[in-house]
Amino acid sequence: MDFTHIPVLLHEVLKQLKIRPDGIYVDGTVGGAGHATQIARALSDGGRLIGLDRDPDAVETATQRLASYPATVVASNYDEMDTVLAEMGIESVDGVLLDLGVSSHQLDEVERGFSYNHEAPLDMRMSQSGMTAGELINSVPEEELSRILFTYGEEKYARCIVRKIVLARAEKPIETTTELAQLIQSVVPARERRLKNSCRKSFQAIRIAVNGELDHLQKGLEAAFSVLKPGGRLVVITFHSLEDRIVKRQFAAWCQGCICPPDFPVCTCGRVPEATLVTKKATLPSKEERTYNHRSRSAKLRVVERSR
Repeated sequence: MDFTHIPVLLHEVLKQLKIRPDGIYVDGTVGGAGHATQIARALSDGGRLIGLDRDPDAVETATQRLASYPATVVASNYDEMDTVLAEMGIESVDGVLLDLGVSSHQLDEVERGFSYNHEAPLDMRMSQSGMTAGELINSVPEEELSRILFTYGEEKYARCIVRKIVLARAEKPIETTTELAQLIQSVVPARERRLKNSCRKSFQAIRIAVNGELDHLQKGLEAAFSVLKPGGRLVVITFHSLEDRIVKRQFAAWCQGCICPPDFPVCTCGRVPEATLVTKKATLPSKEERTYNHRSRSAKLRVVERSR
């Protein structure tokens, strides 16, 4: 299977994980094993890598590519990693990587329906199971569909786009990516279409809703942090502001100590930080990386280290 994958911010990921040859690491979104292969190469016989992914194509490809390394690939969503590790008899790990969003393979495989640039069935399912994008578009009530586009895509024309969708689906089901793209483009003003692709925000929103990405992210962060050893690091790469906001907020919560009112003479809450921010600001890809790997352009990397 041709699973193309250029790992984003690879050098920065390897540096921030501080890989120990005998350590245990989790790649929660193993994909085409781009990051995972380089992590596994740094391990000795005493080390171990566990890769997780909910996409059957990714599981198959990563299993093949990691076959010669001390690695195990599991078909599971990353928000279940605490359960997966417990079933494997692993109590804690030295580091976790989460490379979020849609993979290059999912975008490039036209029939998966993630791209608005090619005609395909409206699918967008990362796990290849559950409700498709087409089923969502054709069945969700107008008010809820507007909320999805506005909240998950930050699309200011959400209501107008959804009104057009509702009128169109009353005539016949919307079945393909190009049908949906044309509906969106017919609503967005010409000046907006000239500046950027008018479909990007809506397609992103629908993809997030179909795959429950933001719910999985919050649960996944908590699961990842719960399995870290003291001194272990959680490295997260995000690709849009909604993801980054959740990660930034959760990292700050783990790093917060006393929450007593400022006028209290002494602390009475007893709260101490659970972690330390390793990166005060998000790490961005270099100009060179943005040139040879366009997928990296919106990437942001954040790192937190568990302290206790």
